[in-house]
Amino acid sequence: MDLSLTSQDEKNLIAFLQDLVRTPSFSGREEALAHRLAAEMEQVGFDHVRTDRVGNVIAHIGPGSGPVLLYNGHMDTVQVGDARAWERDPFEGVIEKGVLYGLGAADMKGGLAAMVYAARILRNAGINLEGDLYVVGVVQEEPCESMAMRVLVEEEGLRPDFVVLGEPTGMQIRRGQRGRIGLRVTAQGRSCHAATPEQGENAIYAAARIIFGLELLATQLANDPVLGRGSLAVTRIENTAGSLNAIPDSCTFFIDRRLTLGETETIALNEVRNVILREGVPASVEVTTYTGASYTGYPCHYREYYPAWILDEDHPLLRAASRAVRETLGYRPQVGQWAFSTDGTYTMGVAGIPTVGFGPGQERHAHTTEDQVRLADVCDAARVYARLAVEMLGAR
Repeated sequence: MDLSLTSQDEKNLIAFLQDLVRTPSFSGREEALAHRLAAEMEQVGFDHVRTDRVGNVIAHIGPGSGPVLLYNGHMDTVQVGDARAWERDPFEGVIEKGVLYGLGAADMKGGLAAMVYAARILRNAGINLEGDLYVVGVVQEEPCESMAMRVLVEEEGLRPDFVVLGEPTGMQIRRGQRGRIGLRVTAQGRSCHAATPEQGENAIYAAARIIFGLELLATQLANDPVLGRGSLAVTRIENTAGSLNAIPDSCTFFIDRRLTLGETETIALNEVRNVILREGVPASVEVTTYTGASYTGYPCHYREYYPAWILDEDHPLLRAASRAVRETLGYRPQVGQWAFSTDGTYTMGVAGIPTVGFGPGQERHAHTTEDQVRLADVCDAARVYARLAVEMLGAR
């Protein structure tokens, strides 16, 4: 079975990836890239291509019966940040010594482009899958992983049997990740003039006491032998003082809490409540909510709790992914886990759909001014995705 790209297809794949990088697609503003993605999906030979209510681009190849395998890639990127920190234009898609540089190259337009061209490989080989392969470009994964996949599964009714995430893995395999929860803590005080601070109660001081307690808590969090230790970081502080000459009557700070296996929303909330109780200050804690709108106008409201997940190392999907890499690229892939969060928090963590990760690009380049991907890896990833589709769905 010849599962390879022609030289012309390799050129087309690289040109397509350059177009993706050259097309800005910040979260909530993915429309231009969605149109470009849909056009390429039609060009390479998918049976059907459509866009759903939230703006996900969905391509399908297969008979409409049998098992369903879904390849997930997000279209959005983080912001550029300080443009002066970039050695190369983040939207030029420059290629140097076989490496493409630009915003989203590794995270994860390289993986998305490779998934699309897996269909081209299957078409070139004359393979008819016995099950259904979907390649989906999802929206707003960066600020709210899970939201777009929840819409796809629960509102659009597309529930796959297996999911492969194309996030960067360095061409190795990932079988899980820690989860996360966003928490908002508000400490209360009593305002007065800063010239007479003893007449009020400084909410910042109250918040500082809680934060010190949380710093101690962070050293005592649960530790899983595979996913590692949970973590806790205060990432933003705000207050409601009327001026710089006023004692603030409230102070709010935000916590990024990473959850290892066994840590839940209830556990994370109770840990913070116990710190507040121990410090004896008036304060409350709640889970944050992501609020926005997709480029289609779909209103997005998502409670920011994303559970940890891990796929059993003996699961057939993991074995098939390892076999596809070995037979295609000639090496036995290392199996590990991501440090960051992915759509697997919904597919595996909530919906219980077996999920693995495989993609070109290095995790360390994501969200950096050195975002990059090796073009040879993108082409190789397309071949692995094609073989994995045959492995999981069967062919005739």
